[in-house]
Amino acid sequence: MLEIFGQLFDFNIIERVLSAVLLGFAVGLEREMTNKYAGLRTNILVCVGACIFTIISIYGFPEVSVTGDELGTRDTARVAAQVVTGIGFIGGGTVLRHGANVFGLTTAATLWASAAIGMACGTGMYGLALISTIATIVVLVTIRIFEKDVLIHSTKNKKRVRVKLSCVSENVDEIYNYIIDNFTQIVEINKKQSSKFENCTNISFTADVLRKRPVQAMYKEFENLTGLESITILEPDELS
Repeated sequence: MLEIFGQLFDFNIIERVLSAVLLGFAVGLEREMTNKYAGLRTNILVCVGACIFTIISIYGFPEVSVTGDELGTRDTARVAAQVVTGIGFIGGGTVLRHGANVFGLTTAATLWASAAIGMACGTGMYGLALISTIATIVVLVTIRIFEKDVLIHSTKNKKRVRVKLSCVSENVDEIYNYIIDNFTQIVEINKKQSSKFENCTNISFTADVLRKRPVQAMYKEFENLTGLESITILEPDELS
């Protein structure tokens, strides 16, 4: 009984679990601050869970006697190895597809990294766990800034908008040329006479624009055009 009681409150085990909680919190905080689906609680639980599984794989399966004093061999990596593949099911649940775009891959990779950090804590490799946590957070923060400020024309920094215009037929050519000049990546554009109003032409087009280009700014740009009767701009979430 005393031996079991001592194992329950083994400082070494508690230290490993608490380190997994703290480091999982550090990684999850970055995800939470950027409004990702897998935030604080998810990353902490993944990190702690991986840590516990690793501890179990090390201490939970003691060597057993086969014949006399001979001890059978054990593979302490068997349970831990399943964490690597098992975490893929959780990560897969964070990946979403919206049309041609795929979201959540970074979050899934972060969960995988959290599991690895938890396993490092479970084995008592605190130096590796701490360095890995710092590296993970640095990559998540700095690479995001690099993508936004340096890789401006990357597909990640673009969004697809659909614009519908109704304008006076006399000014349709002027408005059409404005669209061609100001939207360089037009996917599709159509122009046809309105069936409801005699002197009115409808223009609709789909284009890829930079994410940092707010829709409100595009509304103001179009409002300065002569002959524009109405305008509707649909953002990515509204295109489906």
